[in-house]
Amino acid sequence: MFESTLATTQDADLILKLYELRTEATMRQARAWLHGEFFPESSAEALAVLQAFGTEHNAWVRQVTSYWDMAAAFVTHGALNAELFLDCNNEPFFIFAKFEPYLAEIRAGRPGFLVKVQQLVEEYPAARTRVDQLKRTLPQRKAAFLASRAAKGQ
Repeated sequence: MFESTLATTQDADLILKLYELRTEATMRQARAWLHGEFFPESSAEALAVLQAFGTEHNAWVRQVTSYWDMAAAFVTHGALNAELFLDCNNEPFFIFAKFEPYLAEIRAGRPGFLVKVQQLVEEYPAARTRVDQLKRTLPQRKAAFLASRAAKGQ
């Protein structure tokens, strides 16, 4: 297990910087699509986006997943307090919940895909619990998205 220590003001500053980076316009758009519209139900669906180089959706998936894997690497390498990271972030675990069922197939071509986020999930029971809870919400979230789309006539 990663060492448990009290968070420092430098940890808090890094958490705030990570938050600030998430507010960049393209990142917001990418996160909104990945959170609210992309609900892969098979490895083929996940891979279709991951292999569609040159498309906006591919760029968005790569931007968001690499961002959260980088942030998780800060924790796994000791640059950021793990407990503070876990307390302040739900998003990396939501993203991981969407892709976890398909990781074997994805990693056949992308061996590093979300490996640092997975390391946190495996190391911290609270992270594993959160991923499992988020997985249970995915069908309702997808249904809400589809209902909203239908109401807009899309």
